[in-house]
Amino acid sequence: MRARLLITAISMGVLPVLFAQDTGKVAHAGDSAMAPFSKILTEVTVSARSPTIRNGPDKKVFAVNQSLVSLGGSASDLLQNIPTLQVDANGNVSLRGATDLIVLVDGKRSLIGGGTVAQVLQSIPASSIDRVEIITNPSAKYDASGQAIVNIILKKNNAAGSNGSVSVTGGTRDNYNAATAISYRDNRINLYGNYSYQHRNTYSNGFQDMTYLQSADSVYYSDETFPSVTITDLHSAKAGLDYTFSARDGLSVSGVYNASSRVRNEWLTVNNLTAGNLPAQLSTRYNGTTGNGHSCELTVDYTHTFRRPQKELTFDLDYSHGLTGQSQLYDTYIYNIDGNATDSTSVLKDIKVGRTSNYNVQLDYTTPVGKAGRLEAGYRSQISVTDNQQWDYNLDQTSGEYDPDYSLINFYKSTSQVHAAYITFRREIKTFAIQLGIRGELGRFFAHLQSFDSSGQLVMQPVIVNTQGLYPNLVMTQRLAGGRQIQLSYSRRVLRPTPDELNPFWDVSDPVNYDAGNLRLLPESIYSGELTYTYTWPTATLTSGAYFTQVNDVIKHIQTTPVNDVTLTVAVNLPRAINTGLEFIGNFHPVKIWDFAANVNVYERINAGDSAYGITATRGVSWNANLTNNFTVTRALAMQVRFDYKAADLIVQDRYRPTYGIDAGAKYDFWHKKASLSLNGRDIFNTRRWRFLRVSDALLLNFERVTYSARASLTFTYRFGGGGSGGERRAARQVEEDMRIENR
Repeated sequence: MRARLLITAISMGVLPVLFAQDTGKVAHAGDSAMAPFSKILTEVTVSARSPTIRNGPDKKVFAVNQSLVSLGGSASDLLQNIPTLQVDANGNVSLRGATDLIVLVDGKRSLIGGGTVAQVLQSIPASSIDRVEIITNPSAKYDASGQAIVNIILKKNNAAGSNGSVSVTGGTRDNYNAATAISYRDNRINLYGNYSYQHRNTYSNGFQDMTYLQSADSVYYSDETFPSVTITDLHSAKAGLDYTFSARDGLSVSGVYNASSRVRNEWLTVNNLTAGNLPAQLSTRYNGTTGNGHSCELTVDYTHTFRRPQKELTFDLDYSHGLTGQSQLYDTYIYNIDGNATDSTSVLKDIKVGRTSNYNVQLDYTTPVGKAGRLEAGYRSQISVTDNQQWDYNLDQTSGEYDPDYSLINFYKSTSQVHAAYITFRREIKTFAIQLGIRGELGRFFAHLQSFDSSGQLVMQPVIVNTQGLYPNLVMTQRLAGGRQIQLSYSRRVLRPTPDELNPFWDVSDPVNYDAGNLRLLPESIYSGELTYTYTWPTATLTSGAYFTQVNDVIKHIQTTPVNDVTLTVAVNLPRAINTGLEFIGNFHPVKIWDFAANVNVYERINAGDSAYGITATRGVSWNANLTNNFTVTRALAMQVRFDYKAADLIVQDRYRPTYGIDAGAKYDFWHKKASLSLNGRDIFNTRRWRFLRVSDALLLNFERVTYSARASLTFTYRFGGGGSGGERRAARQVEEDMRIENR
């Protein structure tokens, strides 16, 4: 199958690549939408079934609807298949070695699973994702938060008439899920709804071996193992309505509801040894966790287009609310002290309740300026309110009753506000384009802390943190002959501490390492520059780039000197971190039945030290690569094989060891492509292990963890309905959707 590549100058000559998805037709969005930029227009024929990567004005768009190796998995599994992204064993996402990213769902922050990135990614089925946008130097139109933005765009059926689909997945280790979607569209109205259910059974195992270099007592070594089993059930439902009042006015309303439950059982063995490897204290610990939560989200979007082409006013209103509850039981049994048998048991019950509400109001205005310019301006207010309560009780072994542990009980309420206004201007001069913007933000964080002193008296403490700043952005693009393009971009951004990172109260779930936030954290100041070069051949596209990022007051979680054989991990500001690197992303179609996407990223990381925390300056070079092969065996059978590798890396205290993995999948279509059967295997050779060595003046820590969920899964999908299946119609909808998202 042959598809055409349409390169057209949108947004002042910056060249997004818009692909038609079927044979012989070029996608068009209408003359009125394209008129100011129609003078730069060329077509290149590409022999490919569908694009994997599209370069937009300030983003890279990765199509993931053909990711066979992720079917039956979660968004976390899918993001591992995106070039330049890595996901570690804790679900943390990094880009080019940087972790201070903002992850959005349909352009908004999500409260699914409590709102943490790891929980959000685990809660979204991979099958519900249409594409992933990576924005390394966001324009002033986007929030100034984070070093980069990863935006997950969910599927939304826009086909005419009535359509729907049903899919079921069964995986190894008792993992399975199901999903259904239905929609109806005519000239004025588009109704859609979907529901998904996931049952996930995850087994994890690992160890950490610690050496206390400055131990003040007999404990010199501590060896810990922590096998665990986690069972998670997730329900997600979404419904929406798009209504066109007239040719110039449209309204979209959508609602999302998510519910989850989680049971985790973890068994720890902790052996504290002397310098001579003799027992100082031997113990076991059972951590039992039961949690549940739910969240709801409501979005209202209104769009008005004026008579003048490309003049538009949009209004967006969002509200979300989430509630989580968690009960943990820590049962510690000490059976040997200094080589003597003993029998000591302590039981701690920890109960946490968290509520979060998010409010967002946004107004955007776009108008053309002259024949080849565009001005955008807007205002946005975001407010987040959290209320976290923690209750802790110790079991009295004599009476069998639980007594309050006032040293751990605390109440933490916070309100975060960010109010912003922005303006951007785009101008095209023949084959050169420039985009200049600036965003002003006022931020205010207010927290109210309540805890108890040693006598049981309530202690209250208010915390206020105000931030403000101007955040410029510049993008310059030069289109060259022969399908080539060069682009230079710069931005200044900020990363404010999250409420959790500012929360000073201890998390004691790990008996040898307590974790806490820091009220004195400062926001990160981020300065980024990037130079990219894109070359398009008839059967290939290659994007290469060089980038530089400096982060001042970088936020890191530092493990401090042990106290009574327990280390403390606390969030702190280190002076700076600098990343420089080279990146190569390519799409290639050497023969009819085979195409592949490849990515290589090489970077140097420089981290400043801080003697106050015993941290020395570090400098190191690392790299990562991935390769995704797609094979069209027959018209009905497709196969995919993916390989990724991450080299050793040095991040402040931690020296990460190399890791790699191989995934494979296959899909067979039948019943005239109304149905399909997919089989895949992730981490086939069980090689993806999270391993690092942590080094400081007081501590050496050797850590390893491996996580097993579904390693193989079988998915059956059935599609019904007969509207809007033509390639030209799909291509036009894709162009329209790309332009709508670009103009948000």
